[in-house]
Amino acid sequence: MDPLPSHKSPGQNAPGTTLSDQDAARELAITCRALQDELGKVIVGQDRVIEEMLIAIFARGHCLMQGVPGLAKTLLVSTLADTLNLSFHRIQFTPDLMPSDITGTDVLQDDPQTGRRRFDFQKGPVFAHLVLADEINRAPPKTQAALLQAMQERQVSVGMTTFALPDPFFVLATQNPIEQEGTYPLPEAQLDRFMFMVNIDYPSRPEELEMLKRTTGTAQAKPRRIIDAPNLLALQEIVRRVPVGDHVYNFALDIVRMTRPDERDAGDFVRQWLEWGAGPRAGQYLILAGKARALMRGRLYVTLDDIEAVATPVLRHRIVPNFNAEAEGINVEQIIEKILTLIPRGKGEKLL
Repeated sequence: MDPLPSHKSPGQNAPGTTLSDQDAARELAITCRALQDELGKVIVGQDRVIEEMLIAIFARGHCLMQGVPGLAKTLLVSTLADTLNLSFHRIQFTPDLMPSDITGTDVLQDDPQTGRRRFDFQKGPVFAHLVLADEINRAPPKTQAALLQAMQERQVSVGMTTFALPDPFFVLATQNPIEQEGTYPLPEAQLDRFMFMVNIDYPSRPEELEMLKRTTGTAQAKPRRIIDAPNLLALQEIVRRVPVGDHVYNFALDIVRMTRPDERDAGDFVRQWLEWGAGPRAGQYLILAGKARALMRGRLYVTLDDIEAVATPVLRHRIVPNFNAEAEGINVEQIIEKILTLIPRGKGEKLL
């Protein structure tokens, strides 16, 4: 790895200096711990959810969060925006939401200098560093599709003009898994643009007790800002430059190809339980998420354990069980776990 650019974060070096590879990994790990601490002032528990969201942020990925109402999904995203010191917009998806309500629209205005009328583009809420698409599956497909270009290309086309979105740019979407009446399931093309699908579970009893104590009093914790947009971009660049061994690339590729029923080396259970498997983007996200996870732990190399740890949130929305799996009570997580147990691990690797 080449010398890394300096960036402002906890323990920053003097201006104009560069960080060594070890220092860069340490800086990102320190920043990650600081973010987790600040989020913990507002969010009780949900350590796994917070870690997966931070992995996606550092890897420049989008997240789809799924959980029943009342699990602080919206609060988590807004608090994350505060700690990152990013511009933040929340879009409440409803059946009558239109694409222009997201991207913006041309407005006819009078030009005071010429006296003529002209169209001025009024930016929509998608023009923010962090966009919360709340209950994204409540809007029809036409409106959901307004985010496709933004999520993939980080730009928006309106008429004949293309507008760049702020950098960094993230979409964190939520959906309710139990209330399906009046909803529109996300198409596979849009699901594939989310790096992670993060499942949010009920808190444990001690966590829920602490939540009751925190939220029913007068004191309200206010997290401090840890990092801003330019410095976050520097950390994202560090993630991209983490070296990966060929055995890790092959392990990630084996996982992805094992999910495809038509693949020669796929197990019989894959053909029996899956309608179709993950595409190439899954492998890309496995590697990027593995890099971010390694740096968050202060390492400058990616292990098979990093890939295995992020496999479930990367794959759970990219593989589709068929009727046989549903009839036998087999869910996506069980299929992913079985795939992971059947892929040989390289020499020198061990489970942590």
